[in-house]
Amino acid sequence: MQIALLGDVMLGRLVNRHLETAAPAHPWGDTLELLRRADLRIANLECVLASGGRPEPGKVFHFRSDLKNVDSLLAAGIDIVSLANNHVLDFGQDAFREMLPALDGRGILHAGAGLDLDAARRPAVRRVGATDVGFIAFTDNEPGWEAGDTAPGIHYVPVEDDPADDGGRRGSELLDLVRRTRPRVQLLIVSAHWGGNWGSEVPDRHRSLARDLVDAGADVVFGHSPHIFRGVGIHRNRPIIYSAGDFVDDYAVDPDERNDQSFIFVLETEGAEPRMLRLYPTVIAGFRARLAGRSAQDIAARMQRLSRQLGTRSEWNAAERCLEIPLRQGGTPG
Repeated sequence: MQIALLGDVMLGRLVNRHLETAAPAHPWGDTLELLRRADLRIANLECVLASGGRPEPGKVFHFRSDLKNVDSLLAAGIDIVSLANNHVLDFGQDAFREMLPALDGRGILHAGAGLDLDAARRPAVRRVGATDVGFIAFTDNEPGWEAGDTAPGIHYVPVEDDPADDGGRRGSELLDLVRRTRPRVQLLIVSAHWGGNWGSEVPDRHRSLARDLVDAGADVVFGHSPHIFRGVGIHRNRPIIYSAGDFVDDYAVDPDERNDQSFIFVLETEGAEPRMLRLYPTVIAGFRARLAGRSAQDIAARMQRLSRQLGTRSEWNAAERCLEIPLRQGGTPG
């Protein structure tokens, strides 16, 4: 089985404007062939899909894409999206309520936000062949959007808080959710939209929580939020993608941080056992994702350096033009 994981997918603003006249497949550029090879495709949807709603007061950036652009997700074969992020409620609860049936009606599963707390925490489960793949999503952004017993919102888990305070309670509940979900599925992915923007260094609390998630039963920790990619760790032969970076957006490019560079992260399994992570370098150009071309090896080399700092070995595959990370590396601290 091959599972393709994509970082932040933002279809609003100028991307949305292009989609007024462009085909739904436009934002995916020449990555479609590679995406279609995968058995399952997962992304963080960094906007709301809606026609209505009003911009939330107090926020600088508001990301909304026309409701019809659910067809763009379908064009890439996206099977599951994380909604646990700091833009899903940019246009309020009305827009959020408009998006959910649009995703449901087109067979796109979602996790990390819902009409109440139970729905926001509920794992998505997709059967791929004989394997049930589970997907849990949470974020430590936008605490004011936390779902309530009867109120729409996100699955909010403070990551940096002291374990002794209320944030520690939510963290314990997250780990309990992972433990409860583990027996229901053969492979479990936990999506973490965590931390602030920028910086390639992985916060200590992210590393410790990621290890706890794996110990609780996660097979993959799939991080995003900082707008740039960070190194990949390994714990108990399970990959930890600390930040996947931005995959599609219209953002200004920082020349040092290079938020236009990312990867298609392809997890390969033997049965339900993770064996290999292959990273195909991508760039954002003209409000669409593209395979990196001549810059691919340089992008991969940066990831190699960052991952080496986390104790992770990797090798550039020139024939496939991807970075390969074998997951059995023996005692890697992650």
